[in-house]
Amino acid sequence: MSTAILLVDDHRMMRDGLRAVIEKEAEMRLVGEAENGRKAVELTRELVPDVVVMDVGMPDMNGIEATRRILAENPDVKVIALSTHDDERYVHAILDAGASGYVLKKDASDDLLRAIEAATSGKYFLSPGITGLVVRDRAPRSQETSTSAGHALSPREREVLQLLAEGKTSREIAAALSRSVKTVETQRREIMRKLDIHSVAELTKYAVREGLTGLEP
Repeated sequence: MSTAILLVDDHRMMRDGLRAVIEKEAEMRLVGEAENGRKAVELTRELVPDVVVMDVGMPDMNGIEATRRILAENPDVKVIALSTHDDERYVHAILDAGASGYVLKKDASDDLLRAIEAATSGKYFLSPGITGLVVRDRAPRSQETSTSAGHALSPREREVLQLLAEGKTSREIAAALSRSVKTVETQRREIMRKLDIHSVAELTKYAVREGLTGLEP
């Protein structure tokens, strides 16, 4: 039986290239594509793919948050992270969210199929260029990051934080998330309180530093 794959990336050219790689394989089939994490969560719920190839840095909802939500709903789905970044913040954040692998985009033509095969066999795959970041003992880091946004904030607050960091107003965020402006402003104040941050500019810096937004660091 062929492996059903959902491809998630906000760049159409990247999706086109990866689609071509996947469609050459007789034992793999592409069942859908998404341009952001929010759509990825919806399509995973609808299509129930075996593997989601997930871009890490996307606007609207990043791949880290989308991975958390997908695996909370369906822990049998395998997620392969895809990124231009070899920064350990991104690597650890999405592996902590439950991803089964991490592939650098520059190596995707060589590594993606191997990562998919590994994931469906219950194994992990890391592009050679980042293996050293994960080989190190991660236990001390887990304690260190217990107060990071991934742990301190609720899923709804992480959504608001990303959209704030991307320059959205409270009214725009309320419209995007189907909430009231008052609710969004309350959540913004709560985010600032939890993180001990007192301006949107500092929130933006924090979100970029923690890899919680599609913006470049």
